[in-house]
Amino acid sequence: MIRTISGQNRKKFLKELQQRNATNYNEVYSAVDKIIEDVIENKDEAVKRYTRKFDKVNLDNLEVTSEEIEEAFKTIDKDLLQTIKKSKENIFAFHEKQIRSGFKFKPEGKDIILGQLINPIEKVGIYVPGGKASYPSTVLMNAVPAKIAGVKEIIMITPPQKGGKIKDSILVAASIAGVDKIFKVGGAQGIAALAYGTESIPKVYKITGPGNIYVAAAKRRVSGIVGIDMIAGPSEILIIADEHANPAYIAADMISQAEHDEMAASILITESQTLGNKVIEELNIQMNALERKEIIEKSLNGHGAIIMADNMSECIDLANEIAPEHLELLTINCFDIYQDIKNAGAIFLGEYSPEPVGDYFAGPNHTLPTSSTAKFSSALSVDDFIKKTSLIYYSKESFIENREHIMRFAENEGLTGHANAVRIRK
Repeated sequence: MIRTISGQNRKKFLKELQQRNATNYNEVYSAVDKIIEDVIENKDEAVKRYTRKFDKVNLDNLEVTSEEIEEAFKTIDKDLLQTIKKSKENIFAFHEKQIRSGFKFKPEGKDIILGQLINPIEKVGIYVPGGKASYPSTVLMNAVPAKIAGVKEIIMITPPQKGGKIKDSILVAASIAGVDKIFKVGGAQGIAALAYGTESIPKVYKITGPGNIYVAAAKRRVSGIVGIDMIAGPSEILIIADEHANPAYIAADMISQAEHDEMAASILITESQTLGNKVIEELNIQMNALERKEIIEKSLNGHGAIIMADNMSECIDLANEIAPEHLELLTINCFDIYQDIKNAGAIFLGEYSPEPVGDYFAGPNHTLPTSSTAKFSSALSVDDFIKKTSLIYYSKESFIENREHIMRFAENEGLTGHANAVRIRK
């Protein structure tokens, strides 16, 4: 089943782990490019046609009506409704602390004003997967920080289910989070509609949210026309555990990621061979009782591992090299070592902070960097929905005082027009 890796085999495994993330988009670009071009030219008609083709739904109107949202509130399980509301409150409380303020200052003794303005992006599009993989948590994690940032118009798209309906929990979460408009469209055609606009779907300035390989390819293609958040790879969890950790908890947490898809990676790093053996036993026991056993087994066999390390320092070094999306520290000294972790999307401390707590409820965003991109990128946040604009003022006296420096730079770079724009002012 799952591999136990030590010594030089670790380098081979880490290389395999990286190669798993090297998705070849060339195979889907030709199809995606045709869809995008079609939507640009034929707008709503093209979007409806692709919805018939891919989702098997024939729609007269793409936009979700207020009546449909009202019906969703009537039919949703009331306990689930309270859970969604509480989750939204937690996400809001966390992200509210990320609000930035602009600044303005005058260098001492100078008649100069410098500053930075903070403005929200005016229109944002949120993609929410549909079908079996329809997640109200994704709605909250994208819409709440956008709302906090001050985005004026939040447009959400999500593929319709059979009969043209949207899952009740998706509509309720969108309403609670403050989404302004919802459209029954997914796939590359939905991304194209958000990027270029149609008769029904407004053009936005940035698109966030996860999707399949066609959605990811479309986001790559429209990047530059609009902003995008990130291209997410397969899900991953890395657990650092010592001899005191509970093997049943570790196995359950590894399985929780493995059930996403066959490309997901679930990895344990430990100094304890005894713990590793017990985790393998637990994986076999727990996996057999779950609905997605086949997917879990393929994921663990293909991309799972138990990596043996010589000491805790080595565990941490390996974690920083892998730079996982989710990192759990199941050690008795987790509060002493977490600051040594430099590369991770999110860190979960202790045995009662499993990854699903962050996925659904705690408050920090669950849209996290994958494929080792935590080495240079971060979780989705309020920052993703704002723009920073510089502010510069020089008085005549300050300009004259510094003009020679500015012209010298321009002339060194061969930009005589720049130098002249300075020289002409006296």
